[in-house]
Amino acid sequence: MGLDTFIHIRHPDQTILGALRAKVDGKTKPLGALGKLETLALKIGVVQQTLQPSLQRPVLLVFAGDHGVVAEGVSPFPQAVTYQMVMNFLAGGAAINVFARQQGMQLRVVDAGVNGDFMAADGLIDAKVGRGTGNFLRGPAMTPEQCAQAIRRGRELAAAEVEAGSNVLGFGEMGIGNTTSAAALMSVLCGLPVAECVGRGTGLDDAGLRHKRRIIEQAQDFHGRHAADPLWTLRTFGGFEIAMMVGAMLGAAEKRALLLIDGFIATTALLVAARLQPAILEYCVFSHRSGEAGHQRLLAELHAIPLLDLGMRLGEGTGAAMAYPIVQAAVNFLNEMASFESAGVSGRED
Repeated sequence: MGLDTFIHIRHPDQTILGALRAKVDGKTKPLGALGKLETLALKIGVVQQTLQPSLQRPVLLVFAGDHGVVAEGVSPFPQAVTYQMVMNFLAGGAAINVFARQQGMQLRVVDAGVNGDFMAADGLIDAKVGRGTGNFLRGPAMTPEQCAQAIRRGRELAAAEVEAGSNVLGFGEMGIGNTTSAAALMSVLCGLPVAECVGRGTGLDDAGLRHKRRIIEQAQDFHGRHAADPLWTLRTFGGFEIAMMVGAMLGAAEKRALLLIDGFIATTALLVAARLQPAILEYCVFSHRSGEAGHQRLLAELHAIPLLDLGMRLGEGTGAAMAYPIVQAAVNFLNEMASFESAGVSGRED
């Protein structure tokens, strides 16, 4: 599967940036007084190519999948929790349900590869590639065909949301063992020691953390490290939910939507996507800095400045949901705040 699989993501035209900056600077405030909100307003205006951006039909896509490497004892929780948490999402009882309702965001739960079957339910999308990935300590997590299927399906899902009217998509995940997968991906793609990428996930103690690191190191020794080939790395160490999220991010950016990136797992998926199509980063808003070890280093790798730092490390897209009101505020001040001229307020004397 080569790069010709992917529709090319175009860099947004920067021509409008000067007019946007003049509009921001003309508001009734000192220059730069709204800090990151100003930077965010400029980004959204450039992405949407307008001086009056809007946010339409915000959607959160939460991808779920199981990981064969859980058999190696890398998580204190059993694999069955992935299935149980998807049921919790569908019942409306998880944190992401609460926050999505609060922010008025539509929630889609995508079964990318859970080891279990679900009855049809509102908000559930059946995109199952398999019943969990292979154990990457013993072999590749997925076949090239499975990886291609996951990416293709993710792109289709994101494109469908944009075609239905959404121009802002948030991304989250659920999958016991996926911090192990993400740490392995990050380590290979960034050329970093595993110790700088791996964290406690769902709550490992010190001994469990050391064991998790050893498993990833052994798997990398077994497979090798081919940092120049992101698709090989993804199918060797990734998860179905991560691969499908890669495709969804690529599909959303190809359709010129704004992407809200959640925490460690979602940012790792973006890392893969950005190695395939670097222009995707120009469509991304980084919602928060996760408390999961490795995320800060990963954000630095992507030259990303997150909006929030709340010590959260839940996943599920919760950071993206919590950041959405800030994105709204950036759009609203740009569109609704008076200018010095319209308010009859004296500007700076230069």
